[in-house]
Amino acid sequence: MHPRTAPVAPVVLGPAGTTADDVLAVARRGAPVELSVRALDALAAARRVVDDLAAKPDPVYGVSTGFGALAVRHISPDLRVQLQRNIVRSHAAGMGPRVEREVVRALMFLRLKTLASGHTGVRPEVAQAMAGMLNAGITPVVHEYGSLGCSGDLAPLSHCALALMGEGDAEGPDGAVRPAADLLAAHGLAPVTLREKEGLALLNGTDGMLGMLLMACADLAALLTAADVTAALTLEALLGTDRVLAPELHALRPHPGQAASAANMLKVLDGSGLTGHHQTGHDGRPAAPRVQDAYSVRCAPQVAGAGRDTLAHARTVADRELAAAVDNPVVLTGGAHAGGRVESNGNFHGAPVAYVLDFLAIAAADLGSIAERRTDRLLDKNRSHGLPAFLAGDPGVDSGLMIAQYTQAALVGELKRLAVPASADSIPSSAMQEDHVSMGWSAARKLRTALDHLTKVLAVEMYAATRAVELRAGLTPAPATRAVLRAVRDAGVAGPGDDRFLSPDLAAAEGFVRSGRLVAAVESVTGPLS
Repeated sequence: MHPRTAPVAPVVLGPAGTTADDVLAVARRGAPVELSVRALDALAAARRVVDDLAAKPDPVYGVSTGFGALAVRHISPDLRVQLQRNIVRSHAAGMGPRVEREVVRALMFLRLKTLASGHTGVRPEVAQAMAGMLNAGITPVVHEYGSLGCSGDLAPLSHCALALMGEGDAEGPDGAVRPAADLLAAHGLAPVTLREKEGLALLNGTDGMLGMLLMACADLAALLTAADVTAALTLEALLGTDRVLAPELHALRPHPGQAASAANMLKVLDGSGLTGHHQTGHDGRPAAPRVQDAYSVRCAPQVAGAGRDTLAHARTVADRELAAAVDNPVVLTGGAHAGGRVESNGNFHGAPVAYVLDFLAIAAADLGSIAERRTDRLLDKNRSHGLPAFLAGDPGVDSGLMIAQYTQAALVGELKRLAVPASADSIPSSAMQEDHVSMGWSAARKLRTALDHLTKVLAVEMYAATRAVELRAGLTPAPATRAVLRAVRDAGVAGPGDDRFLSPDLAAAEGFVRSGRLVAAVESVTGPLS
């Protein structure tokens, strides 16, 4: 019998936006969603503006006209429900594999965040219906391809809106895919009939790319800390010097990420009996003395630190987007226009989010690249300062970790290809009305793949470095390193010895890094790392 999972506190949405923690709680931990009284009041006030404009003979984009390049047509009142239904059906044109459940939940929650702002003009009951779907664990089927990241994530959001209307397919809380109408009925939810402006308001946002950015920020932050640990383990295994990690050296070049990474590495290496042998060798005699360690070791804080600072910039952009109301047109209330007005705008363009998604993919590629270079150094007997070739038990009879590094190198090669920016591309659409797009959804999708690859790359370095440390007979590793060695062996990752089937070991190492147990083992000795 599985232990009961502690309930997750509800996330309350108001008109002022939300937080990254709230998005992660809803997307990954299934937190229930509630709309505040202020949000419901803001929704009702904006809806009154839309209803007033809909009753007038003058055409208003999104309320009484077609959409995109078809906005020139004025739509009569008797066709407007059909218009809103049709935009959802026609825009739900995604293709390819399903995207992950957590991505769809983030997408829906962030669209609901903008609805709650009171700037979209939807009725309160539409927002409440979307919250009801999230709380019931109903996840619309959304496909990989269909968003250009301009006018927001149109196709992905359309598939969500389609399910809200009781059409298309969705995944239930049991993981089974069924018709959305059946799932709504099973949870006591009624399909929504959309009115003026509402179809467009459900589709026009950067919510998918923002949701993936927020999850990527959380995942990369954890991987950056893991990378500091693996770099320290490798430095130790190579009998390197920790003097290059001194705070006063990093103060000379005051990038905060660099200082944080160096501090993490120093904590891991505190009390090590392996560091400092770079000039004499571990037995006290001259042994290929080194004045300096190689760049991949010595410059680890500079590279990981640049990634940390890039991540900080990405989080600044994400926080601004979390406070935004992204829709077109938007409803503005108050000010000089009594009764409010509806205005077209370009705030749906995904460029700010797309850029940082691409920046993070570049940082991930470089972090993986330097980790692979450190791993290769551990395996090369000409550069590993006394370690056996490929860390093999009996080199020549055994191949050791030779092909583990091949696999790591293949992943790094793919990381470099994934670092090519999607946001530098643009494909015109909608009869040249949407003639410059961000490709932010594509940037987000490839970043998710990049972070998955980076996890594997760091796992291979950890696997090699822990084996190398254990091969340094007669020297005592740092207390934090010893904690890692105990934990990784308890996790089923084998130590030095004869050749064995490597894939299961590498999978176990990957799981050890991905789960956070690598960092947790270090922190059990050092206290919290940055």
